[in-house]
Amino acid sequence: MNFPQFAFNNVKRNASAYMAYLFSSAFMVMIFFSYSAFIYHPQLKETLMGAMARSGMSIATYIVYVFAFFFVLYSIGVFIKSRNREFGILTILGAEAKQINGLIFLENMMIGTLSIVIGIVFGLLLSKLFLLICSKVMDIDELPFYWPGKAMLLTILCFGVLFFTISLFTLLFINKRKVLELLKGSSKPKQEPKTSARLALFGTVLLAIGFASLHVGTLNPVSLMVAAFTGIAGTYFFYSQLSVWMIKRLQRSHQLTWKGINLLWMSEMSYKIKDNTRILFLVTVMTSLACMSVGFVLASKQTTEAAYKNNPFAISYTMNDSNHLNDELKEIDEQLKEAGLTFKQATIETIYNKISASEKSYLQLVSLQQYNQFALEMDAAPVTKLSDGEAMLVQSPEAEKKNADIQGTTIGIQRVNSVQTIALKQRTDAIANLTWAGRVLILPDQDYEAIKEEKSNNKNAVLPSIHYKTINEKGIPGQNDPETKVGETLTAWNKSLMDQGKTSNYLTARGETYFSKKNAMALFSFIGLFIALIFSISSASFLYFKLHTELVVDGIMYRSLSKMGLSSKEMNKSATRQIALLFFIPIIVAAIQSLVVLGPILNYISIPYVRGPVFLATTAFLALQIIYFLIVRARYIQAVNHNMV
Repeated sequence: MNFPQFAFNNVKRNASAYMAYLFSSAFMVMIFFSYSAFIYHPQLKETLMGAMARSGMSIATYIVYVFAFFFVLYSIGVFIKSRNREFGILTILGAEAKQINGLIFLENMMIGTLSIVIGIVFGLLLSKLFLLICSKVMDIDELPFYWPGKAMLLTILCFGVLFFTISLFTLLFINKRKVLELLKGSSKPKQEPKTSARLALFGTVLLAIGFASLHVGTLNPVSLMVAAFTGIAGTYFFYSQLSVWMIKRLQRSHQLTWKGINLLWMSEMSYKIKDNTRILFLVTVMTSLACMSVGFVLASKQTTEAAYKNNPFAISYTMNDSNHLNDELKEIDEQLKEAGLTFKQATIETIYNKISASEKSYLQLVSLQQYNQFALEMDAAPVTKLSDGEAMLVQSPEAEKKNADIQGTTIGIQRVNSVQTIALKQRTDAIANLTWAGRVLILPDQDYEAIKEEKSNNKNAVLPSIHYKTINEKGIPGQNDPETKVGETLTAWNKSLMDQGKTSNYLTARGETYFSKKNAMALFSFIGLFIALIFSISSASFLYFKLHTELVVDGIMYRSLSKMGLSSKEMNKSATRQIALLFFIPIIVAAIQSLVVLGPILNYISIPYVRGPVFLATTAFLALQIIYFLIVRARYIQAVNHNMV
């Protein structure tokens, strides 16, 4: 048997340990290859979103590659540490350091080569489906299958260099080890986990500072950096100090500790959490990033859909310029009729005026008579008579969720030389989308006319607008439906006129706005989904690696306990609880962190939906984690059962 055969037999013999590592590495290779195949597609540059899609995919490949580097580096380090005893025996049998180094290098390159081959093969098999999904998600013409030679060459080169470099670098993990140290391997007796109440308190303070920087005061880049630093550092101290400290406090409760098998798994759990601090920290950070990414995508999607559904106006036209106005309105009517849309229209006049809620708070004011006439024509509920000194604030559902600057039962309206304070009523109605902000303040006719008179010298303050509402709507239209097409046509027409300086009138079309936002998020959604999936699979792999390296020591412990009377059922229950805590604590922490971080960030960019998207994202990752947990638990317990008497 020659040296390469010896290395191959080692890999074959340790297949159970290498399987998760091989699968995760091959999956990263497949995603990298698929993204590269999309980037180099010959027809991509002919599409409207080609440049943006190529840039987005390029960024995604960099992220996958950098993450793959650290993943492979860590994984190989774990495997080498678990095989120290084996290397020590080889040294006693006469193997030289360069031979052991060569063995490690060959094994790593074998696994790396196999990962590259499997990743590219599956990438080729799924490339047609991948290109089809990309085309649908990004709303571009379907990209046909082609032979991705450049992508294949790039993938082989990049990951070949990656595995070669790391295989050389990891030799440093073993070169300076003495034979006796190698023989002890991972069987060294563990020291009792020590914690510091001060460090536990320090970790809690860091987490509190991170929370406060996001939720107290105005969000800004500095507060985000502070939150990121303190949150990450606090998470590390949570696992290394606070969680172990809490378990030790629980162990002092004799009523709890001496019940059933609690003594067994609780005493062992403090060791496992302390030993796995870096793993749990890393898994939590990756899961948090994945949950935030998916939660952000879902929240943006939900906000975009809600903005369309809650806007009753297919077309809104703000009339700042009376020149050529009749011709422009005629063009809009003709385009709507040519598209076969049945619609009703109504005109309304508003005044853009400052209110005293804050220095930057402005509202569009409308008279009671005008509003009720507009509401009647648009099938909305009118406002009952307002008394002198009263006003009604009408907000769209989205505006009500986004804004909290107007509170209380009064509001101040800026007049020429004073602030007029009036009683305030509030109502939520989609008709408020007649303004761009989704908010309109209804005043008694005499108050409105008085303010209009004050604004007579400011032509830009009084804003007449006309709104078109389609009849027999059927929910969100498709990309090629008449409303979407006529909206895109009219928006392009209006933009052309404005660019040429022929008009200052401004047109918005809800269908065009919806699909422009949807298409802008499509690329990010697609990339984020796959990267989140990589994080999820890698997190499970990290935990599996760590449990596998501890299997020998755990097997000896459970064998000794079985001689003392521990049954297989009790062992299974104890092991299940320990593995479950390692798998699911990071999910719980990640869910809390996602809610804490995403809430203020989404509110800052006027996205009101937070809890629902984060809950869906966390549930999805929890479902995946349950699958990983069941697989790892079954293999772990099967291995430990072999050691039971």
